[in-house]
Amino acid sequence: MSDVRNCRRCNKIYNYVSGPPICVACRQLDEEDFKKVKEYLNDNPGASLQQISNEMEISVEKIKRFLKEGRLEIVSSEGNMVLECESCGKAIKSGRFCVHCGREVADDFKSAADKISKSLSESANDARGIGMRHLNKTEKDY
Repeated sequence: MSDVRNCRRCNKIYNYVSGPPICVACRQLDEEDFKKVKEYLNDNPGASLQQISNEMEISVEKIKRFLKEGRLEIVSSEGNMVLECESCGKAIKSGRFCVHCGREVADDFKSAADKISKSLSESANDARGIGMRHLNKTEKDY
């Protein structure tokens, strides 16, 4: 079964598979922009967010998204007002969470997964207690 959606950027209809809810064409444009930023940073290490945005004509929001995706990293956290942990607000260099909050989120997911696994295991054990048998009915009995 396919999952047909409208792209959040260009509004074209596309078959959603995974990842951000954008079509293949918009993903390709994002990838081209990322390659431009990456090349710019190779030539200009330590460039600021605003400098990259102005020089490459790529929005600050898109560059921030690359940071949150962990594809780019801020080289100095001193005075970093660009990227903050989504949980505690601490300045971070890349991603969405600081190391501490990232561990907490991972631990919460693991705990939830363990509870679900235990619950499913208990449900399976409960279901085993319900016996079944084959009824000797023929097709004409239905």
